[in-house]
Amino acid sequence: MQRRTKVAVLGVVLLLTVGLTGSAVAAGSAAASGVEDRPQREAAALTGTAKLYRSLGDDITFSFDAHLAAKDTADPMQATGTFEWSHYLNGDGAWAKAKVDCLVTGGKVAVVSGVVTDTNLPDAKGTRVGVTVHDLGHRDRLGYSWATTEDLGPKDLPKCVSSAPFEKVKQGTGDFTVVPWQPDF
Repeated sequence: MQRRTKVAVLGVVLLLTVGLTGSAVAAGSAAASGVEDRPQREAAALTGTAKLYRSLGDDITFSFDAHLAAKDTADPMQATGTFEWSHYLNGDGAWAKAKVDCLVTGGKVAVVSGVVTDTNLPDAKGTRVGVTVHDLGHRDRLGYSWATTEDLGPKDLPKCVSSAPFEKVKQGTGDFTVVPWQPDF
């Protein structure tokens, strides 16, 4: 082997050795200090928008932007965000927006509750409502706490209470995403 080739090979080997040793030392230091390079994921989330299927052609839309921070993993009532919905048929209908006050998820199912902060429904402002979502890809399902009542239900509805996800999402509109909650109990 020529001398220049030997020097070049030796230089590459030396650089690789130093690089690998430095990486191992840095990784060992991070592990020893309990610090990781990757960010911690949020504890739970429900996001997305979809229209519900109704054979009469009702225009019903639900949208969610609800999150539980990693630091609050033990307390789902620290969830933040909003959700909103609207229901129109032949130009008549209503809409509402709620501030999230609880979010619990398990697998691909989420239950979120919140207090109505803005709406065109009479006497609905200040009412707590709950919604359940089952994230099934493009076949998502949804349920809501007022499913069996004439209006949005009782003003004293507990946090994170809703009904089973009995409604079907209109084909091609479901994009709900549920981040499963994994509490450290």
